[in-house]
Amino acid sequence: MSTPREQEAAEYLKKHNISDLMDNLTSMLFFYRPERPREFLIDQLEKLKVSKFRPGDSPCLFNDSNLEALFGILDPSHQGYITYGQYKEALKTLGIKNFNEFPDGTSDDRISQETFIREAKEGLLRSTATFQA
Repeated sequence: MSTPREQEAAEYLKKHNISDLMDNLTSMLFFYRPERPREFLIDQLEKLKVSKFRPGDSPCLFNDSNLEALFGILDPSHQGYITYGQYKEALKTLGIKNFNEFPDGTSDDRISQETFIREAKEGLLRSTATFQA
């Protein structure tokens, strides 16, 4: 059983998305492995602060070319679409917890590359928006 102080601390961390922020920053450190990690972290925090006022500028591990490459892996025969199951698993693999459950193409079980990339980018933006709105 946790003490009232521990419960208060846990509520504070949850309210301000501190765990998500630290997870994102740690992932970026491991991914980029900068020579000067402190300066890198300061830069990422400054970018995050700016992104609060300019959505779409938030620091993110994945760019369009990464998402295109992932789609290509899921669509090796270049049909131009993936299944809904592939879509869901890919977004989960990217760490996106909350995503559009009914994207364009769901009814036909054919999610286009355009839809996949759009949904992935939106999900990544939401997942990296660790500031309180």
